Amino acid sequence: MQEIQIDDNLVKKEFTKSTEQFHIITTWIGLLLNIIWCISDYFVLPEKFLPFFIFRLSVSLITTLAILSKKITGLSIYTIMFILVLGISIQNAFMWSVMDLANLQKHAFAYMVLFIGVGMLVLWEIWYSVIIVVVTIICNVVFYLLNSKLSVDEFTINGGLLVLTVAIFCIFLIRTRYRLTINEIRIRLQLEKSNQIIEQEHALVLEQKVEISQQKDILEHKNKEITDSINYAKRIQSAIIPVESRFNAFFKESFVLFKPKDIVSGDFYWIIEHNSFIYYVTADCTGHGVPGGFMTMMGISFIEDIIENNHDVDAAEILNILRDKIITTMRQTTIGQENKDGMDVTLCKVNLSTLEMNYAAANNSFFIIRDNKLLEFKADKQPCGYFPEPKPFTSHTIKLQKDDFIYTFTDGYADQFGGPKGKKFLYKQFEELLMKNHKLPADFQKNELSNAIVNWMGKEEQVDDILVIGVKI
Repeated sequence: MQEIQIDDNLVKKEFTKSTEQFHIITTWIGLLLNIIWCISDYFVLPEKFLPFFIFRLSVSLITTLAILSKKITGLSIYTIMFILVLGISIQNAFMWSVMDLANLQKHAFAYMVLFIGVGMLVLWEIWYSVIIVVVTIICNVVFYLLNSKLSVDEFTINGGLLVLTVAIFCIFLIRTRYRLTINEIRIRLQLEKSNQIIEQEHALVLEQKVEISQQKDILEHKNKEITDSINYAKRIQSAIIPVESRFNAFFKESFVLFKPKDIVSGDFYWIIEHNSFIYYVTADCTGHGVPGGFMTMMGISFIEDIIENNHDVDAAEILNILRDKIITTMRQTTIGQENKDGMDVTLCKVNLSTLEMNYAAANNSFFIIRDNKLLEFKADKQPCGYFPEPKPFTSHTIKLQKDDFIYTFTDGYADQFGGPKGKKFLYKQFEELLMKNHKLPADFQKNELSNAIVNWMGKEEQVDDILVIGVKI
């Protein structure tokens, strides 16, 4: 059936109708909270209370006038909210510039709250977000040069870089939520128009009903996956990835060496106990930084959902379902235009009562050191994501022995450049290092691995995220 075209102006009109009231309420709350925050200004920096109050009051008054004169000026609520957010951001840049180091660190949270709140609540076109970030950077630089007594290092390390990272992260979040909402409205309007055509063309009733129903089911399925990943994206990545002590709760002797290349990592690890089995994952997503971070949150969300909603599912089936979800969500289906986003994964399912481990692996092999011998367990040579000729992942079961030390890892450690000739560390040297230290307590092994790669790296930049996990049976 020929795709039904919906006029963009109609979609925008429906979008405004369904979201305008919420944005009006949010704007009023935002400008009131901006004034209320004067209380904290008085107690934190009483000597700066007056200029801070004038700045806050000015921003709130300008926004109030814009709202009250909305019908006269013709300004949209999204533009008015943009004025409020931009004003608060410039206001915060000024406040930062006159603060000492201690107060700058405290106020960094308030600055981040602005962008996090915008990311979670606001829906607007991406150019609004880009302008705010650009103006924020410019204002911070200008006010810093005019007022600040802090060094550049103090200013950036104690808040500047973190706030900028959160702001950029929120651009991606707003853009994704905005597009999802627009697509939902467009599909709804398409369905309404389809119903009108069905009533006029009785001969095509059955065919159109089936196709519309299929489109609706596909849309709802994809929307659920996207919504789940966005909900995880709202949270900071470090709050999603479990702390190292989570492994210690299941394996008394264990360690996690985790060295992200950037603030946000494309590698991730995860562990859970379900139906008397311990599942743990070591994964390397496509990319690193913010793109990799989005993939890690999506991966964790999917894996947790698969395990919790499938009774006693084996490791290979988890990867098969995970691959299907990734391919569906990333829309890796159009011939000749496939993106290759995915992940390399080692997934272990351990029964400590029977000393058996079921595992499946996508591109990620792993080691077990037993009786002073290093045993390598191979992975399927395909990623968990798009692949030209995919095959079902292979399920393996290993009979473990007491004192086995299991090492799972991503490729970042072995691929790190360094040493006297600037070459890769390579797996051979990595294996020798594990054999040398495997009898040490887990904490000591972690320190040895960390020191070795740092010394190897020297002045070279870290080229990828680094993740090594060791557990002793």
